[in-house]
Amino acid sequence: MRFRPRLFAVIVAAITVFSAPIFTPIQSHAPTAIAGTLVARTIPMFDTEAAAQRHCPSDQVVWLNTRSGIYHEKGMRWYGRTKQGAYVCRKEANAAGYRDTRNGQ
Repeated sequence: MRFRPRLFAVIVAAITVFSAPIFTPIQSHAPTAIAGTLVARTIPMFDTEAAAQRHCPSDQVVWLNTRSGIYHEKGMRWYGRTKQGAYVCRKEANAAGYRDTRNGQ
C-alpha cells in the first residue's frame, strides 16, 4: 500500500506535463492580403481606370484581383470583372509581390 500514493502522484504529474500543448500556434500580426500569404501589401488602389492612369501616367494600369493577388492586363478576360479587385499600376503591383496571370485570361 505504501507505493500506491507515489504511483498515483507520478501518474498525476505525467498527465499534467504531457497534457500541455506540444505545439503552440504561431500568431502573425501581419494581415493577410491574399490567401496563404502573411505579407501586408499596401499599394494605391483605384475604383476607375482613369484614376489609376492619373496616378501613374508612364506605367501600365492593370486590374488586381485583391483576393487572389493576381493582376490582369487590359483586354484579358478578367480585366475589371472579378468580384474583389481594383485598378493599380503594374510596377507597384510587382514591387508589392503581386503577380501576372499565368494562363493569359
